[in-house]
Amino acid sequence: MSKLQSEAVREAITVIRAKSDEKKRNFVETLELQIGLKNYDPQKDKRFSGSVKLPHIPRPKMKICMLGDAQHVEEADKMGLDYMDVESLKKLNKNKKLVKKLAKKYHAFLASESVIKQIPRLLGPGLNKAGKFPTLVSHQESLESKVNETKATVKFQLKKVLCMGVAVGNLSMEEKQIFQNVQMSVNFLVSLLKKNWQNVRCLYLKSTMGPPQRIF
Repeated sequence: MSKLQSEAVREAITVIRAKSDEKKRNFVETLELQIGLKNYDPQKDKRFSGSVKLPHIPRPKMKICMLGDAQHVEEADKMGLDYMDVESLKKLNKNKKLVKKLAKKYHAFLASESVIKQIPRLLGPGLNKAGKFPTLVSHQESLESKVNETKATVKFQLKKVLCMGVAVGNLSMEEKQIFQNVQMSVNFLVSLLKKNWQNVRCLYLKSTMGPPQRIF
C-alpha cells in the first residue's frame, strides 16, 4: 500500500516547473528525490542497497564509461561512448588517487566479461568503494540497450547518514513520466526498508536550481 498522495506529487511537479520557468537556465534541470529516514540505525540495522529500472530515463546525459575488450571498445567508439581498454586501466597502476578521479568522472561503468574479472587486480577496490563497480555486458546483448538500461536505473544505498538523494527525472520530461518515475522509485525504496513506510520521515522533490518541495 503506497502512502504517496498522487496530488502532492503532481502539485510539487507543477510548482517546480513554474519556478524553473521564472528563471530559465541554459541547461535542463535534473529532478532529485530527496529522502529522509527515521527509526533506523545505520550502525546496527542492515544497510540496504538496491537498484530499480525506471520506466523513463531520468538523466539522458548521464556519463557512462565502457571498460571493454577489443570488440566492446570498437562498439563503444562507434556509439560515441567513452571507453577504456585493459592497457589504459593498467596505466592507472592501482593509484588510489587516479582510480578515485576515474570513479568521480562517471556516473556508472560497464565492463566486458574478460575485463570485469580483472578489475580488482587492475584497479583495487576504488570503484567498489565509490559504489560504482561496473555492470557486466556480454556480447550476446546490445551495448546500446545496456547503456539505456543503465541510464534508467537508480540505486538506493544507505550509508552512514539517514538521508539520500537519487535523480528521478528532468524538466524536459512530461509530468506523467516524472510522476511514474517518482512513484516507482518511492515504492521500491519503501520495499527495501525494514518497517516500510514507518521508516520514512520525509520525501522531497527538488530541481537542480530550485527549492525542495515536500511530497510526504
